[in-house]
Amino acid sequence: MTVPPLTVLISPDKFKGSLTAAEVAAALADGFAAADSPVAVRSIQAPVADGGEGTVQAAVSAGFVRHRATVLGPTGEDVDAEFAYNPDTATAVVELATASGLDLLPGGVLAPLTATCHGTGQLIGEALDLGATTIILGVGGSANTDGGTGLLTGLGAKLLDAAGNELPYGGAALAELASVDFTDFDSRVEHVNFVLAADVDNPLLGERGAPAIFGPQKGASEEDVATLDAALANLVEQLAAARPDKDIRGAAEAPGAGAAGGAGYMAMAIFGAERRRGIDVVIDFVGLKEKIKDANLVIVGEGSLDHQSLLGKAPVGVADLAHERNIPVVAVAGRCLLTEEQIADAGFSKIYALADREPDPKKSMANAAALLKGVAAEILSDHSKD
Repeated sequence: MTVPPLTVLISPDKFKGSLTAAEVAAALADGFAAADSPVAVRSIQAPVADGGEGTVQAAVSAGFVRHRATVLGPTGEDVDAEFAYNPDTATAVVELATASGLDLLPGGVLAPLTATCHGTGQLIGEALDLGATTIILGVGGSANTDGGTGLLTGLGAKLLDAAGNELPYGGAALAELASVDFTDFDSRVEHVNFVLAADVDNPLLGERGAPAIFGPQKGASEEDVATLDAALANLVEQLAAARPDKDIRGAAEAPGAGAAGGAGYMAMAIFGAERRRGIDVVIDFVGLKEKIKDANLVIVGEGSLDHQSLLGKAPVGVADLAHERNIPVVAVAGRCLLTEEQIADAGFSKIYALADREPDPKKSMANAAALLKGVAAEILSDHSKD
């Protein structure tokens, strides 16, 4: 019997700590090419991200140009950051984690009260210098809970105390904020379409706000959370006084305002950003709706498939797109913590977990590419039996 050819869309997220999304896709494609199988395979590699870490790399894989810049890190040190730019569409992808992420904290020492996203503001300025008219701000993995004030200072605004002195960076200092000076703020921001790629729907303040929900992950104690929440509340009032032309208070209550320590708030309040689910934004800029047209199998994946994956993360977002077109979906993962019912509800016809092939996590992560090549052969074998 002749087995029909197979066009596979390979669209995974990263395997964190092991392989980038592009490396996962390449390993699977290599495995298909090397497999001893009667099935002829055409692989379409389209690595994705969920709007957080890896979003710039996904854009570069889709044809955007990588740009690098030295900017201010989360605790004031210089860091080498990057963003992606498409000159044909004048679209930039700015990933907060590359300039203001937890992974950039010196020695891994958390700084919940003083960390800033100033460097991300500087990256936005770099994108504006290239002529960007659309800027996608991907948030996730942030070190800061500064209400997004670093975005403002990185673009020229000044945060002043009652004596007219500039405040130090970080959320705690906002308790002393008396005015916001927009005199030297980059006016080009007003002419740019901003998109906030954020999955969280938390407001800025209160029990579900940025300090209360995400502050402890960044090292905030119970006392720190109270300090930050009060400081951010003061920020809202002072910002409202400085910018009566904007719905500053309304933005604080908007879903997603609590993203990235309040960077989501500032993006919506001052930049007028539209909040969208991260994977939906990525699906658009990598052209996945066009690439999926010819596929008769879609492969998704990430390092750990768990309950968090079901909350709009990349594998489920891509699977949703495939299901709209009645295309079967399989998933690859470093490990799978989902129940059979959850797997079925997510629409994955099968999960191929590297942990089932190499139980030792360290060995599995170190040899992930080779293991994925074997998974590709197994996927082909299973397909030929269907």
